[in-house]
Amino acid sequence: MGAMAQPGTFEPESERVTRVLRDEILDGVRAPGSKLVERDLAADLGVSRVPVRDALRALVAEGLVTPRPRTWAVVREFTASDVADLTEVRSAFEVLTFRLAAQRRTADGLSRLRAVLDAELGAARTGDAVAAHRAAADFHEAVTALAANELLGELERTLRSRMRWLLGQHDDLIGVAREHEELFGAIEGGDVARVEELVVAHLESGRAAAAGRVGAVPGD
Repeated sequence: MGAMAQPGTFEPESERVTRVLRDEILDGVRAPGSKLVERDLAADLGVSRVPVRDALRALVAEGLVTPRPRTWAVVREFTASDVADLTEVRSAFEVLTFRLAAQRRTADGLSRLRAVLDAELGAARTGDAVAAHRAAADFHEAVTALAANELLGELERTLRSRMRWLLGQHDDLIGVAREHEELFGAIEGGDVARVEELVVAHLESGRAAAAGRVGAVPGD
């Protein structure tokens, strides 16, 4: 799911605008290369240009937006080289993350992970791509929490938006959910060798899906 303000808590305008624009980019509402003009966004969202400017600055830092001179930007167009870079980093990051999750699993953590997986399976079965992609990303973030390594958590938060974009390139919703289901079973059973085997295959299917969306990744 996209990040949401907690009920009863105050959400600054800049954070709300950032969240809305982030979700629209990741959900495909705003296509790669489309313009993000401060004046137009402020009118659409009913805010001044200041929170819009802050939001665009934040989304540039997250790697989802490319700045342009003066008062506009564009939704980033990820290249084959970008996908190759992301895949290399993701491969190193997630093999470690899933291994630690299998070693450090807790009953509460597994329960949360199962709930996310069930949401993903339900969305995949009904063909709800937006909900399935959001839940797929939530699954990976829940595994990071299960790994119980604060530095890994910090790194995941830095890469989160780009990784959510990468996970959203998969068209085979059921296939991804089934891969996650297998990974859940291996994590639950503490089978580290099986987890490592499954995550390598999962990473490869994700790489192939993203490569198919943006063209051949170098080295193919």
